[in-house]
Amino acid sequence: MALAFDVAGLTDYLHEIFPQVKDDFAIDAMDEHGLRMRLLTAERHLRPGGTVSGPSMFALADCAIYALILSRLGREALAVTTNCALDFMRKPAAGADVIAEARLLKLGRVLAVADVLMYSEGMAEPVARASMTYSIPPKR
Repeated sequence: MALAFDVAGLTDYLHEIFPQVKDDFAIDAMDEHGLRMRLLTAERHLRPGGTVSGPSMFALADCAIYALILSRLGREALAVTTNCALDFMRKPAAGADVIAEARLLKLGRVLAVADVLMYSEGMAEPVARASMTYSIPPKR
């Protein structure tokens, strides 16, 4: 499926519809195979013990997959998460961005299914894995 945006266009659209998180995430790359997004890790993303918090990694997975779906659908801001499974596998580094590698498994008329592996920048092994399903609203 052809991409509906380039990285700059998708970034601008995400900032338009979700300005509250524009300083938290950046799209590094995207192509017909997937999308790479990073959590711009800051003090607000850390939990006691010096690691990136689970809610911050959930937000990264959710935003990466949402952006991946929008990269195919275009300006369809009403797609919503209907299911998520998230496995935390290793402690992410506190001083590094978390990188999400998202890929679309299925994009149907009503549902989209995708998965994402998350890595601390500079680490070879993933720190978390998520699988998500989104509901796509009917065309009006």
